[in-house]
Amino acid sequence: MRQALARTAVVIPARDEQEGIVRVLRDLPAVGVVIVVDNGSRDETARRAAALGAEVVHEPVAGYGRACLRGLRHLDERYPASVPDAPQWVAFLDADHADDPRLLPELVEPLAQDEADFVLGTRLKGACEPGALPPQVRWGNRLAVWLMARIWGFRYSDLGPFRVIRRAALERLQMTDLDFGWTVEMQVKAVLHGLRIVELPVPYRRRIGRSKISGTVAGTVRAGTKILYTIARYAWKTRGVPRAEGIPQNVA
Repeated sequence: MRQALARTAVVIPARDEQEGIVRVLRDLPAVGVVIVVDNGSRDETARRAAALGAEVVHEPVAGYGRACLRGLRHLDERYPASVPDAPQWVAFLDADHADDPRLLPELVEPLAQDEADFVLGTRLKGACEPGALPPQVRWGNRLAVWLMARIWGFRYSDLGPFRVIRRAALERLQMTDLDFGWTVEMQVKAVLHGLRIVELPVPYRRRIGRSKISGTVAGTVRAGTKILYTIARYAWKTRGVPRAEGIPQNVA
């Protein structure tokens, strides 16, 4: 497993997470590269991440997907996939310490054993600390995964942010979403491209600091609307396309 982790890159989008990022980086097992994307923070997030050895890049325009894409661009520029021993798997993890970074080896294992291309940590099947997932988040997730199952025939249980994907598979997905639709875009495209998908239960705890999404009514509404819009958009663009045949050229 140590060798597999050495071939893993971890991308952590962070906006004003100076407390959480310290806990995340201290708990994270040794991996090939850790990329923290400072998404316009006004606190000490970037400085503290750099002090703990992370490679810090900056994306000043707010947006979860935008930050993830910036991290991937840095990965491709600094560690091209064609270079020997370049990271083979990419993990995504939030900076709020709600997920447990120490569980990364468990998520990498199915990829290292060539049993999966995409591993999703599902909070709804793990031990969830009371209050960690507000009711609106639980019901929103359930609605989203139900719609995805009805439309594309694959039943996810969650849209959790803690996930690991084979780098070559991620490149095929051609991710584009700049905001809250990032996670669902990846999951829809993983099904359409016929990736081998594994869900593993992960515990979930109260985050450090206030959520940018569920912490406010406006944030919850914006995120929920974007997720449903993303599902509707891909349902329209992929109508009539059998699963595993990939995404038509006009889908971006």
